[in-house]
Amino acid sequence: MEGKIAMKTILAFILISSSAAAFAQRAADTTRKSETMHIQKLEIGKKKKEVFTSRDSSLVLHIDTLIMKDRSQLVFYGKKDVKLHVAHAEIDKRGYLFGTDGKNNGTDFEIDMRLERLGALYVLAGGQDAHNNGSRTYPNGNGGNVHFVYDSGGIVPQTDDKKAPHYVQIDTRAGGYRVNPQNDLNNIYSLINMGAAGRPLGSLAQGRVYSGSPGRDGKSTVKAKE
Repeated sequence: MEGKIAMKTILAFILISSSAAAFAQRAADTTRKSETMHIQKLEIGKKKKEVFTSRDSSLVLHIDTLIMKDRSQLVFYGKKDVKLHVAHAEIDKRGYLFGTDGKNNGTDFEIDMRLERLGALYVLAGGQDAHNNGSRTYPNGNGGNVHFVYDSGGIVPQTDDKKAPHYVQIDTRAGGYRVNPQNDLNNIYSLINMGAAGRPLGSLAQGRVYSGSPGRDGKSTVKAKE
């Protein structure tokens, strides 16, 4: 349980720290629904992030060489599904791969990767808790489905011991498990108190004032390439 809570904390940190300017760096043609990209070498520095975002709901990304320093982040925002192919990956002590569709749902990932160095990799595709951004409220999100395929000619990842090298953890848990009626009521009262005089319900977004039921958990697999 502590591991799940810690993973949700990491997810919240990544969402909060991703600025609008970072999201804009990968803007693409808004008329397309899918996008294919090829990058020869992508190196993400310590505590830095690389963010992919556009109006395209799907992305196929081929990276010849991916280098992720300690606590670096590879972020996919506004993506329902991502196919990530990495021919050569060097991941330091902790690397984070995060995906969301922007509506509280985790991204569906198909990852094909040859690991030449691996400390630990956290794939964060869990659903987010319902939140109010001031104009729209989305329900508790569903977890994404993650299929991680590795090349057995490189490093073979393990999922049992997070303190040992070559660790991979995948989070596909749904959002909404941490909320409860008391928290919902406190949120409602807080929003009402913020309302303008004569319009106490004006701060309640589109009629949704409670978080509702948890979303649906996703599924994950980790296996060698056939």
